Amino acid sequence: MWAVTIPNPGGPDALVWAQRPDPAPPERGQVLVDVVAAGVNRADLLQREGRYPPPAGASDIPGLECSGVISQIGPDVDGWQVGDRVCALLAGGGYAQRVTVPAGQLLPAIAALDLVKAAALPEAACTVWSTVFEAGRLRSGETLLVHGGTSGIGTFAVQLAKARDVRVVATAGTAAKCARAVELGADAAINYKDDDFVRVVRDLTSGRGVDVILDVVGGPYLARNLEALAPDGRLVVIATQGGRLAELDFRVLMAKRASVYSAGLRARPPEQKAAIVADVRSRVWPLIESGAIVPVIEAQVPMSEAARAHRILEDGQHIGKVLLTV
Repeated sequence: MWAVTIPNPGGPDALVWAQRPDPAPPERGQVLVDVVAAGVNRADLLQREGRYPPPAGASDIPGLECSGVISQIGPDVDGWQVGDRVCALLAGGGYAQRVTVPAGQLLPAIAALDLVKAAALPEAACTVWSTVFEAGRLRSGETLLVHGGTSGIGTFAVQLAKARDVRVVATAGTAAKCARAVELGADAAINYKDDDFVRVVRDLTSGRGVDVILDVVGGPYLARNLEALAPDGRLVVIATQGGRLAELDFRVLMAKRASVYSAGLRARPPEQKAAIVADVRSRVWPLIESGAIVPVIEAQVPMSEAARAHRILEDGQHIGKVLLTV
């Protein structure tokens, strides 16, 4: 098969379209998927740079989500058939023509949705559901602050929160991105380059603050995020694009009875991923089927040109997901 490989860490040109051996026949509980498209995520950029190696036992080919068609089924796989249109959450291997997937990490492709666009869904849906709604306990009637509200994760979080009757505030870096966040359902959008999001959040909430924050910035935002939280608020950190280190004032945390939660998805054991995928299928998938949530796609790039897709993400002007197509 053809796949995107990383012979040596580096910039986007480190990605090399090359032939690799086909995956072995699927083992117990696995299926083989002929890939139609793969989502591009920030984690892929870090892997390319040599700063985020795949978990033990995972493919060294990048790619944490894909869509495609099941071509082979291993023993003890129930509920799936050869020819089924699916999308999948992966620990790696999505940037390739074929990939082996644990059956518990499969989701059915939405019938009314183009199969290529389905590749935009698994990572965002599973990340947002498991962190914001499960760990962060976001509930109807509460207020969510989404940093990076027009990213792949952000556009999904805004839509899912609104579909579950949550008030949403988003941050973004341009007026056009703020306008797009509002189009997707955000009740308000803050241009973080022009305004102090803490002050604006206080104004929007009559001084109370927000119940949950979804943060991708990390260290530089820690103190300000705590300021923006309401009593009993929950800060959910899923990335550290701005830096890993910060000083935590426990007095602020304790005074608000607040909590900080941080977790990745890729390195979770398969049984945890399967449980998350099952919840997403039952709780989130119906909202996509109804049209309440739609994948937001910035670009579709041929997989052989993966370097161009990575440059789009690094440029930071995109809204929504970038996909690689086979």
